[in-house]
Order: sequence, then C-alpha cells, then structure tokens
Amino acid sequence: MTVRELEATPSLAKLYPRAALGGLRGGSGGDTLPDLRYVRSGVTVDPAHLAAYDRVCGFRLADELPATYPHILAFPLQVALMTEDAFPFPLLGMVHVANRITQHRPVRVGEEFTLSVRAENLRPHEKGRQFDVVSELATDGAPVWTDVSTYLRRGGGSADSREAKGGSRTLAPPSPNAIWRVPGDIGRRYGEVSGDRNPIHLHPLTARAFGFPAAIAHGMWTKARCLAAFEGRLPGAFTVDVRFKLPVLLPAKVAFTSWAQPDGDQGDGWAFELWHARKPKPHLEGTISAA
Repeated sequence: MTVRELEATPSLAKLYPRAALGGLRGGSGGDTLPDLRYVRSGVTVDPAHLAAYDRVCGFRLADELPATYPHILAFPLQVALMTEDAFPFPLLGMVHVANRITQHRPVRVGEEFTLSVRAENLRPHEKGRQFDVVSELATDGAPVWTDVSTYLRRGGGSADSREAKGGSRTLAPPSPNAIWRVPGDIGRRYGEVSGDRNPIHLHPLTARAFGFPAAIAHGMWTKARCLAAFEGRLPGAFTVDVRFKLPVLLPAKVAFTSWAQPDGDQGDGWAFELWHARKPKPHLEGTISAA
C-alpha cells in the first residue's frame, strides 16, 4: 500500500470543485479501490471547535472527545481520498449507509495523534456496490479510535448480494424515550463545524436540485445526537454501530428510543432507533457494545 504523508489538512474548499468535476466525468470507471493511505501526523484538537461541535450535537462541554468527534478530523482526508483520479466512483451521488466507530479508550483534548484514512472491501450490494472508508487515530503507534464508514454507489446491483438485516422493528414505532424537534437550520449549523457542506443539507432549494423535497440532516449528526443521549452511561471503550435508513427532512420532529440488550460477557449493551415522530419510519438504527 502506498502511504502519502500530508503536511497539512486537505482544503475542503479546493476539494469540493474537484468532487463536482468528478461527478461530471463519472469517476475512473475501474473495479478496484486505490491502494493508498493518507496519513497526517501531529493532529490536535481545537477546544473552541470541540465546544462548537458539542453544542450543535447535544453533548455536554468537556475535555473528553465524543466518540463521533474524530470523524470531523478525518473527513477532509476522506474527501481527498475519494476525489483521487484513481478512485472508481464519483463522490457526488455517494450514499453513506452505515458507520461503525470503536473508541478503544477515552480520548482527551491536549493529546496529539496520527490520523490515517484508507478505502477497502469493495463488494456487491443489492442496489449497486459498496465499500468502506477506514479512519484511525493513533498515539505512539497504538490505535485509540477507529471509524468505518460504509458508502454505496447505486447502480448495477444484484439480488444475490443482499445483506442480512435484523434488530429493527418495522411494524410500528416503539414507545419513545424522547421526542426531539430538529430545526431547519441544523444542516447549515452542522456543516459549519464539520466542513461537510453538501448542498443537500444546506437549503431546501439546493436539496431539491438533488431530488429531495427539503434539506436533510447529516447522517453523522443524527448519530451524534443519539450518542449524546447515552452520556454518563457508557464504558471507556465501546463500539457504536449504526445503519442510516430514511433521511430526516428538515425541519423535523423525531422520536428516539433505546433499550438494553445482552452483550455477552461484557454485560448489557444498548440498541437504539430514531423514528419519524408520527409515522413508523426509521431514520437510523444502532447498537452500542463494550469494546
């Protein structure tokens, strides 16, 4: 694997035009992912930026990073990787279908990290093809945080590649633990702190240009908002795994529910879901287990 050492975080302002051009040319058209890993050393956390993220996502202000926060640090490297000429698919039109984060131990402000990003495991899907973008934070060569984001490229799928789906109730929404009102500007606010300014999240007019009736919330914001509901109840090392279902059209009223479930020798873990508040339509389903 080729390792590309970066001296600075890639500029999203420069990468987005490249992503747009990639959408026009349709990607490289190949059947393999580039054998490439981006690495950025000396990564630190800006406390003011972390505080802004905590406020947008519903976390308490603290010097410990929420497990979803390092995804923000990795995002520019992910975009840089997926806009490489050798990448087989254009970034535009990619669907983020799942995300699994493992926090190996609590991560704190003031630490210095090495951040790496790579793509792997290109495989068929019933609606096209999917692959994983793996991001990792490490200190002294040991991983402290790992993120696996699964993306779907629609088109040319096979019914034989359907993945098993389980753990979700689809007949009726469960009794909620909480009802959350999601403001219409949450896409712009999260885009400001995350750098993810995909037009489908920013304004109804730009979202309609991509086939959505309204702007939609970022999937990683919905995951972070759900994780914030578990603050004070999680171990120092855990995995939070989610599948993104239907988009949250903004503004929205959503129902959150969670329940304990067996986690082997580790004791009880958690399962959770985010639903449309008035219809039996899940936006997200996930689990939390000890790592």
